[in-house]
Amino acid sequence: MAAVFALADCNNFYASCERVFDPRLRDRPVVVLSNNDGCVVARSAEAKALGIPMGEPAFKCKELFAAHNVAVFSSNYALYGDMSRRVMQTLARYSPDIEIYSIDEAFLRLDRLNDAPAALAKRAKEEVGRWTGIPVSIGLGSTKTLAKIANRRAKKDPANGGVFDLTGGADVEAGLAATAISDVWGIGPRYAKMLAGLGVATALDFIRLPRELVQKRMTVAGLHTWLELRGISCIGMEESPPPKKSIINSRSFGRRITELADIKESLAYHVVRAAEKLRAQGSVCSRLLVFIQTSRFEQGVPYYSPTAEGGLPVATANPSKLVKLAHDLAETIFKPGLEYKKAGVMLTGIERADARRLTFFEPEAQADGREKTLLRTIDAINAKWGRRTVDIAACGTAKPWAMRQESRSPRSTTVWEEIAVVRA
Repeated sequence: MAAVFALADCNNFYASCERVFDPRLRDRPVVVLSNNDGCVVARSAEAKALGIPMGEPAFKCKELFAAHNVAVFSSNYALYGDMSRRVMQTLARYSPDIEIYSIDEAFLRLDRLNDAPAALAKRAKEEVGRWTGIPVSIGLGSTKTLAKIANRRAKKDPANGGVFDLTGGADVEAGLAATAISDVWGIGPRYAKMLAGLGVATALDFIRLPRELVQKRMTVAGLHTWLELRGISCIGMEESPPPKKSIINSRSFGRRITELADIKESLAYHVVRAAEKLRAQGSVCSRLLVFIQTSRFEQGVPYYSPTAEGGLPVATANPSKLVKLAHDLAETIFKPGLEYKKAGVMLTGIERADARRLTFFEPEAQADGREKTLLRTIDAINAKWGRRTVDIAACGTAKPWAMRQESRSPRSTTVWEEIAVVRA
């Protein structure tokens, strides 16, 4: 049997998560705002119909929100992340070959199973909706790029019932003819503009170009997209993503920060989160960069955005050691009297933890076993009882620098004190 890829994509994911725990939102326009309640980053179908643009600053939409009774929420990443995990676990029941592409998307291989792929996709969609409350659209294609196109058709046309199969010959050509070249996965704005100059308006126009021309003008990546649209699979399943070569954690403050102690506290928080990501991919790092920023838009105030970088004698994923380095670096770039808007860290010099180079004369080498046991225990406790159950004291408790979340919904699935209450 030929390969069959499925792309499962959650519909209006952030807005759908908010609706799961508040049925009163079902037919009401819903928008979710970015960090510090800045811009619109997610919209329900009803909000899109009102013409609310993606990325629009929230303050510009206040009158529109009020006039149409729009439900406005701050980003609730704890809720969205946990709901994503539940959706992906449900999808994984339908194929052992699954690639989690983003927080709300996953590719699956459905051709290596006993049941018909289209029937499997329909059952998966229904089960995700029944078990999590999240609506999902699924597109099927003989390549991942065709599955992406099929997913757009599944999502846009309600008559498809949320599942669209683009594995048939005639259907493929019609689907390509109905897909603008700018909407093809892998075709960015620059390539779309270049192809438009060649008279290419749709995906069907694109695959009719000579292979040699595509490879010359768009290199191997463009050729792979061309082949994928012709039904030749070039992009395989990535069941485990490659380790990141750098990890950044940063966030704007909820209010302007002027004290070094608050800057250090925020940097400690970012280091701990970055170190968690580092350990999750089985890595350690030997270098750390910190940065702090003032606002570039303050009238009459010079913009200040310094960085400082330092290294460790032995690569580590121990947040205590990384926090100490971050604090030392912060002291070298902090200027009193300024109002800081943002701070963050970047971990580099990343290598596999089981292949790192140890120096015999360093005490870290002798304590390596105890450190691994401690960090594994902390991660296990936090995985079971929730993030920050065990934390570093340097992260603080009051967090005056924390981002603004004036309209955040309860973290109903990850915090005991905020668990949903059902009344019969």
